Amino acid sequence: MTTPETSAQPLAGIRVIDIATVIAAPFCATLLAEFGADVLKIEHPLGGDVLRRFGTPSARGDTLTWLSESRNKRSVTLDIRKPEGVELFKRLVAETDVVCENFRTGTLEKWGVGWDVLREINPRLVMLRVTGYGQTGPYRNRPGFARVAHAVGGIAYLSGMPKGTPVTPGSTTLGDYLTGLYGCMGVLMALRHRDATGEGQYVDIGLYESVFRCTEELAPAYGMYGTVRERHGSSHNEFACPHGHFATKDGKWVAISCATDHLFTRLADAMGRPELASSSTYGDQKARLEHRHDVNEIVRDWCGSLTRDEVLRRCYSTATPAGPLNDISDIFGDRHVHARKNLQSIEDPETGDVMIVPSPVPRLSETPGAIRTLGPTLGQHTDEVLREVLNLDDATIAALRANRVV
Repeated sequence: MTTPETSAQPLAGIRVIDIATVIAAPFCATLLAEFGADVLKIEHPLGGDVLRRFGTPSARGDTLTWLSESRNKRSVTLDIRKPEGVELFKRLVAETDVVCENFRTGTLEKWGVGWDVLREINPRLVMLRVTGYGQTGPYRNRPGFARVAHAVGGIAYLSGMPKGTPVTPGSTTLGDYLTGLYGCMGVLMALRHRDATGEGQYVDIGLYESVFRCTEELAPAYGMYGTVRERHGSSHNEFACPHGHFATKDGKWVAISCATDHLFTRLADAMGRPELASSSTYGDQKARLEHRHDVNEIVRDWCGSLTRDEVLRRCYSTATPAGPLNDISDIFGDRHVHARKNLQSIEDPETGDVMIVPSPVPRLSETPGAIRTLGPTLGQHTDEVLREVLNLDDATIAALRANRVV
């Protein structure tokens, strides 16, 4: 449904069916919705998407995760395990541009709505298929979650202190968000091809693949030299030094990155010790890497003698790349975050509560993304969509509801 609010956005007129669950493929649909697509969130009539119960419950019962990550979508309940549900789903697909799904490989085929069937119904259809390991290969039938993808894709092995237990890289759902981003890019490219040729296609991505794609030179270094990178904790010193996290006098932390000799000269000036950047000490990157322990100790002692704000003030004064390790309260209090409008307040009409959520990115100068609504209640738009898209009358919808199809 194109509204006055969405008509000027770049994806106005694009209809998306989100039949996926939790985060990966649904995040792709959310990104499309932020830029004007009409996203129909298809959920089972009993319970809906499990994301509704993942995270901190809100006053209305659905979690804050659901309210934030399912924004701008219209919820339609439909049981596609029933013949009547399958037929309705097929009719919706005929009027749709994109379908996003992340069931285990073969599930939609088992239900009679796999790619070959949907392509016959709508040759212009673009379909995003997210699984743990992709649609092909010996692992294709294995279940996958982001935590497992972090492990299989190689990033979890690198996270943590040297010789310590590998830790979660930031968030247990990082791989889901990465895959949603890659999936969105694939969908947009497929739509461009569709518009040029009239031919739809499916986008196939495994969770581990999006994680593996973000591992810098890991693959070429092993392929060429047999190098297996190990955990380096908070200081990744293979290519740059100092390059890590340092504790300050007030118990906080800063990140400092000196990837070149010039940048280390700036840090030395910030520390009031310009002699550290001379050719006879640590002015050359090679020398710093050879004496990385000594260099890190010097920087660590300096940071530990000052508060976080004092360290950052001195680094900023010499244009040394540095920043605070922000927790969420720091982010909420950051004047740059507010200047960039990275946080947005949205009211939940069900409870009257005002939620603060991350704003859409990236920022388009002429047709920016927008948050119009928080995640919908279960089945909130079922009748509306069945009337608008399929032209069903009230009696037919009532019969479908009586038979628990919707």
